[in-house]
Amino acid sequence: MPLTGTFQGSSVRILVYLLFAIQLVSMGAMEMSGPFWPLYLRELTTSESLFSFASVAVYIGPMLGIMLTSAFWGRIGDRYGHKLMMIRALVGLSLTQLGLALCSDIWVILLLRFLQGACAGYIAPAQAYGVSIEAPARRARLFAILQISTNVGSLLGAVVGGLILDHATFFWINIVASALCALCTVIAAITLPNVPPAPRTPTAKDATATRRYDSLWRNPALLSLLGVMGILLLARMLPQTSFSLYVSSVFEVSHSLVGLCYGLLALGFIVSATHWARYFEGRTRQQTLHRITCIVIGCAGLSAIAALTREPLVFVSAYFFWGVLLGATTPVLMALISKTADSTQQGHVMGIAQSAVQMASIAGICAGGLFSQVYGLQSIYLFVCAAYLLALIALVALRYRSEVMA
Repeated sequence: MPLTGTFQGSSVRILVYLLFAIQLVSMGAMEMSGPFWPLYLRELTTSESLFSFASVAVYIGPMLGIMLTSAFWGRIGDRYGHKLMMIRALVGLSLTQLGLALCSDIWVILLLRFLQGACAGYIAPAQAYGVSIEAPARRARLFAILQISTNVGSLLGAVVGGLILDHATFFWINIVASALCALCTVIAAITLPNVPPAPRTPTAKDATATRRYDSLWRNPALLSLLGVMGILLLARMLPQTSFSLYVSSVFEVSHSLVGLCYGLLALGFIVSATHWARYFEGRTRQQTLHRITCIVIGCAGLSAIAALTREPLVFVSAYFFWGVLLGATTPVLMALISKTADSTQQGHVMGIAQSAVQMASIAGICAGGLFSQVYGLQSIYLFVCAAYLLALIALVALRYRSEVMA
């Protein structure tokens, strides 16, 4: 049950912004090392094959860990409280970052990165906790705020990590990240109120509860929404590994402009997400799906422009407006996904959604790298456009199914 009956108005806003700050700092701490792992791994081995494998595995490992465990941790949160799961995740982040700071063996590093995802997975419990304190009508705005915090944290974390690496060693990046996550743990434990798990009906216990949880995986509405969101995320991640090479080779611009263009996608999301959330508040499921269909058409068009243009300014503009449109996709779809489950299953459904997010991200990264090698760098945004067209087909099918069942 939302806390809005106990914490009215401004109190709920304060808690949401506190969640925003904790997620910004903790996710920023994790991203401090993000861009620099290949540089560090290069120092640890002379084997090209091991370096190539480790450079991919160090990023996919945490995603795989989250994908495999998010639904499990979500069910634990539904039973014992999502604040406890947030604290558990922050402790896991702090301890694994400390381990990474002290370790110089590549295989142990890869294991710790996997455990970082498996034992931590902060975003899903934070979302479930937010759902428990926020009114249902404002869920899209809640998810937008939390995703903005992740994007801002990623941008600031990469900058801070670079500053540390300019004046110290990679060891200090992980030590500072560990300390920041520990600080977030203490703040979350002290300042966030405990929200008891939503009361369960007598039929929701024991074997019946298991059947209810299992039924989530067979919910057509949930599976359809997860499929659409997964395709959209896959499309977003396709150019991830080849972006800097593509921009540098196609447009022959400076590294600073490459970095600016990369950041503009996140900036577009940051400036638009809450506005999109307000726009979608109060709309029916059918109205929401219709408008998201139009947004996906826009994303397909912008990715086609990015694929065809050879003008840097046009490419940069397309990237920014692509980010603006992305602000209307994941947060709004997450709000619809949240509404497919009742208050006793929010941790589980958010965990399932995070597993789907990580699976789609892994698939996008791997497919993007494969397409770039097989078909060449210059084809990558054509595949992004094709992925959006596939998402468009899935959305039209979902809208038709919803109309038939209405």
